[in-house]
Amino acid sequence: VMTMAAERSKSLPFLMRPAKLDGSMAGDEGFDPLGLSNIDDIGLDLYWMREAELKHARVAMLAIVGSLAQEMGFLVPGAPTTSNQVKALWECVDTNAGPIFASIIFIGIVEIFSGIAITTGRSTGDRAPGDYGFNPVRFGNTDVTAKDFATKEIRSGRLAMWAAAGMLLQGTISDSGALGDLFK
Repeated sequence: VMTMAAERSKSLPFLMRPAKLDGSMAGDEGFDPLGLSNIDDIGLDLYWMREAELKHARVAMLAIVGSLAQEMGFLVPGAPTTSNQVKALWECVDTNAGPIFASIIFIGIVEIFSGIAITTGRSTGDRAPGDYGFNPVRFGNTDVTAKDFATKEIRSGRLAMWAAAGMLLQGTISDSGALGDLFK
């Protein structure tokens, strides 16, 4: 009975724990109902997917903060001053699409260098997914605090990805922003 319980997923106890999700990564609860952690043959592996998850989580956390800051009155010079972020994006595209396309090109260049770092880190094994060596305030100096911060980061990032998706959906179907609909 003990060995059977140890092989069950923590997140979905009625499913078996995927072999590669052994709890060694931060936030690993054994959630993989589609079996994506077993993909290895098309250049995507667990290392690559964890890197992508962390990158999307960090972008979503920044997007939530930026979106709420703009709705609360923080204005960027030259940007539209509407509470609906989806409409603000399309207004920027309609009035001055140059900065939008320049940022897309900039992000593409950053992704090329990021892909090189991911590929070399995966092949050499000397770089953890999402670790770019940027820690100016020296958080997580010990292994225990580093694992604790990594778990907090991925869990907050997963929540932020859901929140960003909800805010985008809400902005698409409503005329007001997230805070405007929250306080109606």
